[in-house]
Amino acid sequence: MKLNITGKGIEITKALREHTEDKASKLPRYYSSITSVDVILDNDNGGNPSVEVIARAEHNKVFVVKEKSDGGDRDMYACLDIAIHKIERQISKAKDKERNPIHNGSKA
Repeated sequence: MKLNITGKGIEITKALREHTEDKASKLPRYYSSITSVDVILDNDNGGNPSVEVIARAEHNKVFVVKEKSDGGDRDMYACLDIAIHKIERQISKAKDKERNPIHNGSKA
């Protein structure tokens, strides 16, 4: 799996990179055909962090999650954790739909 980490208006520290790699490397557990994951870390002018995670899988399947801090006490790490959790749910739901015979058009 290929992992791209991009920072917009933020310097990606070693700790942030390791945390991102640790969280994103667990995604193939939920869906084995994931080929690449793009993580975009962004800080807007107000200093509110936002995270966008894009997971690409075989057969042109794309999973996208955006998580933005609303100015509360969430930092970049918390936004990243929430975004990864959301994409894990999205991926596992898609996998369940693929495996369920009601959704794939076969006779049950």
